[in-house]
Amino acid sequence: MDKILHQPLGGNEMPRFGGIATMMRLPHLQTAAGLDAAFVGVPLDIGTSLRAGTRFGPREIRAESVMIRPYNMATGAAPFDSLSVADIGDVAINTFNLLDAVRIIEESYHKILEHNVIPLTLGGDHTITLPILRAIHKKHGKVGLVHIDAHADVNDHMFGEKIAHGTTFRRAVEEGLLDCDRVVQIGLRAQGYTADDFNWSRNQGFRVVQAEECWHKSLAPLMAEVREKVGGGPVYLSFDIDGIDPAWAPGTGTPEIGGLTTIQAIEIVRGCQGLDLVGCDLVEVSPPYDTTGNTSLLGANLLYEMLCVLPGVVHR
Repeated sequence: MDKILHQPLGGNEMPRFGGIATMMRLPHLQTAAGLDAAFVGVPLDIGTSLRAGTRFGPREIRAESVMIRPYNMATGAAPFDSLSVADIGDVAINTFNLLDAVRIIEESYHKILEHNVIPLTLGGDHTITLPILRAIHKKHGKVGLVHIDAHADVNDHMFGEKIAHGTTFRRAVEEGLLDCDRVVQIGLRAQGYTADDFNWSRNQGFRVVQAEECWHKSLAPLMAEVREKVGGGPVYLSFDIDGIDPAWAPGTGTPEIGGLTTIQAIEIVRGCQGLDLVGCDLVEVSPPYDTTGNTSLLGANLLYEMLCVLPGVVHR
């Protein structure tokens, strides 16, 4: 049976302010059956440490995605011409119990991955990446990682808790989910408590690219290095919106000045072209802190750019 190539609802078929709010106005399906890639929302914010609000991230990202058209004029990518893509809605997390929510997310992604689909996740705080990586590991084994963030998220604990949005990648290493020689963290910056806040990552074999290394330059050369570092196996892409400077992305829970630009963000995602991406996420969008909607708009466009670099996408 031929797969169905779903298309985003066009602006001349339904006004962009109308219709059901799905990612890029794609069809909403109940499961990932028959899909090559699926947009999934995880509206979690009880893993945050400062400002809450990421529970509203998936809804606002979808709302701001209405202007995104199917063809990428810059790269020639035409994802909807070769991949079957749809929005399969949100994971029904337990909003009162973080550990139970983590369990629910992991079980939900096990079911999603049974369909050999690549999940594109709308977060939600960065806690969600740990259960997703657990499910990815069961399907693909250890993965390489491209991680964009202001923070390394390698705390041993937060207020004594082993699982929160700042502990994700330490737990992932301890659980054997990552191929540590194929991990790059980009955009880390600001202050810490000790040098170990970033050096722990380096000691695991990660390539750490602090934000200062990115100032005033194109990141295309860096991404050539990244592809060399993380290639050769399955790769997961995790993009924390606070990797971007708050001048462009103020709607996040833990903003840090001196961050990446939106242009650099696009360069990073486009620079993942050719990697064996098995999953992607865009996390930490907190709409209450950006009434303009610009942070959610950026998140929506970066998710589209992720779709455009998935394996199997044709270019026209």
